[in-house]
Amino acid sequence: MCPRQITVLGECVADAFTQSAGTRNELALRVLPGGGPANTAVALARLGTPARFLARLSGDVFGRLFRAHLEASGVDLSHAVEAAEPSTLAVAELDTQGQAAFSFHAQATADWQWTNAELAGVDLAGTACLHSGSLALVKDPGAGVVEDFLATAAPHATISIDPNVRPLLVHPEVYRARLAHWCGLADVLRLSEDDLELLLPGTPPEQACDTWHAAGARLVVITRGADGALASLDGERVQVPAASAQVVDTVGAGDSFTAGLLHHLGTRGLLGGRLTDLRLGDVEAACLFATQVAALTCSVAGPNPPWHDQLAQAPTDEAVVRHVDSTR
Repeated sequence: MCPRQITVLGECVADAFTQSAGTRNELALRVLPGGGPANTAVALARLGTPARFLARLSGDVFGRLFRAHLEASGVDLSHAVEAAEPSTLAVAELDTQGQAAFSFHAQATADWQWTNAELAGVDLAGTACLHSGSLALVKDPGAGVVEDFLATAAPHATISIDPNVRPLLVHPEVYRARLAHWCGLADVLRLSEDDLELLLPGTPPEQACDTWHAAGARLVVITRGADGALASLDGERVQVPAASAQVVDTVGAGDSFTAGLLHHLGTRGLLGGRLTDLRLGDVEAACLFATQVAALTCSVAGPNPPWHDQLAQAPTDEAVVRHVDSTR
């Protein structure tokens, strides 16, 4: 089945990776286009899902880089706003395992200045799923505008949210205060185990899933790096293993996982409403596919998700479901 369009709303970030300049007292930066929502839109388009990205793109050197990257990946930018503000910059320093520590330069940048007027003309009639999250949902002044847009879209499209907590920019308490409201909007909540620890410190993943189900999210997926992912559908749960990878870095892996999950569900006609036809076997198959997409992203530098023809054949939908808890 040809998947219907997925619309992604959120930020672009210039990911600048530190490198030795070869001389003393100098530091070189290698800049790659990134940002969680932008990475997800690129991954969706490369997998073959029609992907539209609602972004505020600066006219500066980084904004031009974003636009070229998104368009080359096949992302629809027909509703992107040409913003006067500068782009957001994140400087990444990698450790020996390829994990990135970021410092952000994000004060009054283009990504957070959404107005109701900028989103008022967006037609979601052809959109099966609206995905958002990360900083766009918490950075003022635009955060409330984005939340209102999700609420307006919820009766007509599946809503997917990735909190992608960035404590250096926004205190986790801000995310905690809004998370129950997001769960009330979201059909799909995808987050990392690092997000979990920041949002509900010390809480077992299964208990966290039940908390977020009670707040309204039907499908909760917690990605756990090399330990795979835990998925919970209305309290019925499955654990899937990670796909093997030669890790260069982990930048963008979670965003690629989200794209793989939504792409797989979309190709099976399961997006477009409240996930009423979704079964745990569908979730497991989608998560197994998503781990492959994430693994390929980890095998190259920066947030550079794979194209569809780079993927091995996805696991079949008849895979044996591995329950870890089905108490609800």
